[in-house]
Amino acid sequence: MSDLSVLLPGGAGAIVTLIVLLILKGHLVARSVLEDVRKDRDDRIAALVTERDAWREAYRESEKARVEAQSQVGELLELSRLSERALRAIRGEVPGDAMDPTVAAPPS
Repeated sequence: MSDLSVLLPGGAGAIVTLIVLLILKGHLVARSVLEDVRKDRDDRIAALVTERDAWREAYRESEKARVEAQSQVGELLELSRLSERALRAIRGEVPGDAMDPTVAAPPS
């Protein structure tokens, strides 16, 4: 019973055919090919991680600049309100004069 043909129907030819088919279909590849594919995949993942980190840092910088600009706009608005009050006080403006926005337009 040392003959493989008894254990395997079709014998050694079937095994060789099966291996050749697996290689041709891409189910069996050489270790060097597998290592190349894995290295390529790892390199692409590393590049994506680097790009993601760059975008994340750009977003943080953008948000920091946006918050700072919004803070400055608030300060400028407060300064303009203060300036308006100061100018009105200097002019001795009274409510209802021509500069008061609640007064209707002059007659035409």
